[in-house]
Amino acid sequence: MARKREQIPHRKKPRQLLTGTFSVVRSGQASVETPEGTFRVGRGGTREAMHGDTVQVSISNFRGEKLAYVQHVVTRAITTFLGRYELADPLGVVVPLDGRLNHDFFVLPEDPTPARLGVEEGDIVAARIVEYPTRTSAAVATIDRRVGAGSEVDEPIEALIASYGLPTEFLPATLAAAETLTLDVDGALAAEPDRADLRNLLTITVDPADARDFDDAVGASRTDEGYELWVHIADVSAYVHAGDAIDCEARQRTCSVYLVDRVLPMLPERLCNELCSLKPHEDRLAMSVRMQLSRTGATIRAEAMPSVIRSAARLSYDEVDAMLEGSATAPTPEIAQLIGLLDEIRRKREKLRAQRGSVDFETVEARVMLDGQGKPTGVQVRSKTPATSLIEEAMLAANESVAAMLDGSGIQSCYRVHEHPSPDDLKTTILPLRELGLIHGDEAAGLIAGDPFTISAVLERAKGTPGEEMASALLLRAQKRAIYLPHNLGHYALAAPAYCHFTSPIRRYPDLIVHRCLKALLRGQLGSTEQVQLIQQLPQICRSCSDQERVADSASRDSHNIKMAELYANRIGESFSGVVSGCTSFGLFVTLDDTHAEGLLPIRALGDEWFDYDEARLTLKSASTGKVWHLGKRVAVTVAGVDVPRGRIDFSLAEGSRQRHN
Repeated sequence: MARKREQIPHRKKPRQLLTGTFSVVRSGQASVETPEGTFRVGRGGTREAMHGDTVQVSISNFRGEKLAYVQHVVTRAITTFLGRYELADPLGVVVPLDGRLNHDFFVLPEDPTPARLGVEEGDIVAARIVEYPTRTSAAVATIDRRVGAGSEVDEPIEALIASYGLPTEFLPATLAAAETLTLDVDGALAAEPDRADLRNLLTITVDPADARDFDDAVGASRTDEGYELWVHIADVSAYVHAGDAIDCEARQRTCSVYLVDRVLPMLPERLCNELCSLKPHEDRLAMSVRMQLSRTGATIRAEAMPSVIRSAARLSYDEVDAMLEGSATAPTPEIAQLIGLLDEIRRKREKLRAQRGSVDFETVEARVMLDGQGKPTGVQVRSKTPATSLIEEAMLAANESVAAMLDGSGIQSCYRVHEHPSPDDLKTTILPLRELGLIHGDEAAGLIAGDPFTISAVLERAKGTPGEEMASALLLRAQKRAIYLPHNLGHYALAAPAYCHFTSPIRRYPDLIVHRCLKALLRGQLGSTEQVQLIQQLPQICRSCSDQERVADSASRDSHNIKMAELYANRIGESFSGVVSGCTSFGLFVTLDDTHAEGLLPIRALGDEWFDYDEARLTLKSASTGKVWHLGKRVAVTVAGVDVPRGRIDFSLAEGSRQRHN
């Protein structure tokens, strides 16, 4: 009789787990970044993971997409957070303000901290995690500090700050190091033979009226060749050295963040507003660039140097514009002559940039004005003026000159790189621009090819038309985003062979790196240990600075949207005129004329009919009447509602407007 073969149980092959960082964006979508790539987290795949945690995930295919599913949390990233204290008798509950933290935290009945700190329901508190959530147990926290009553704290802004993970306080070691710094001009001149004493040069600062720090100054004179243009930038590198406490925190922050109601600075106030602020009539250390320009404004040669300067005046953009218009008088005849000369250089530099193919996107800044309690009172609309442009042209010239010096010497640094836009991205602008009547003849081919002269021609044609802002926005969205790289690849929009950020080391870490590299070049220290270490770190520095710049821009924009929505919360039911600035399958985005506030006019508000959405033309067409809603179309809308925490405004058609469009 044959022996029955022994059955060996089939063992499933263990799933390969990847290790990565779990991230949640403000919208709630989660992803995991691993060495093998970044994967979106599938539905139900979050488990007990929280934003920033190091996790192990399995990968599964779902409808052609590889999705991640959290299997284990390896290490926790967050230990403390801000939240709103609520009661669920007998427990307390802390609801995180950070929308990326998808768990509420219980405060146990035996925890004495709420009573000891006088915490009441609705208060904002700083909580410390005691137990993290698991599959079988809830999250537990204790309270470290009462921040304030909910009515005293601007909760939407605080929630935004928390959800973006923005630091609001400096480390004690950073503040302590900053307090030890002192200004010693004589000592710097004695210790650094290459530091030039430029205090006899006429130098001024020009900034917004509400600026608190002045990190750039300018001067100019006429020469036989044309002009001599000076740009002086606060010498932050004289105080902040690689690897010290201030530098480590600045490198982590990478930039200052400008929110609607506050600035979260990259450097402590001791540096921003004191030692590195080029205050009038006070000596300051600087990095200076002297540029010899031709009569047409072209740069003939340039040199850089550490320096000492003394600003003669602190002027605002409004004051300079008034001086140029002749409606205000400069502090001195010499300053009046300097301003006129800078404006003359501005006009010639703008013409030169246009001739070489530089593309200027006209943007309008709508800034929500706040009272002393942080409540919105109105909107200030800012656009480019001769005063802002003359400073901008001087800064562009300095940035290009410094980049040329570094690139010409083969030095790796933080270059500002803007790549050529892709034809596919530019192609999406053709039909909407045709709908706006802004493309003539065979310009479409040039536009798709990214010819800067064609793009400039379209933008120039749009000026003064209802489609001006839409054309600029469409073409701007089709551009690649400028980033930082260790090597130079040029700057497409500026048509600059080499470009870097040199002019704001107070608020941008790449500028500080550029200053250090420039000093190493000038002083023959390119082979120093510090420079060798920097070269090794540059790829990561450039990448983190590029990434954090996106975060800072998004946080700034979202904070303004919150206050804009708060402003219109008091105007529900009021009607305003505007223009269609965006079109989607679910409705129209309308930008109001007076404040440039943008809101959604949902498709249901357009009427009880069917609309066909044309994604290529960005239009909505009524199936019954044939009427078309398109970019640039004038419309009267009524504020129907707002969602302040999300910064959203919803519109309906104004009374009588629907009849006109039917």
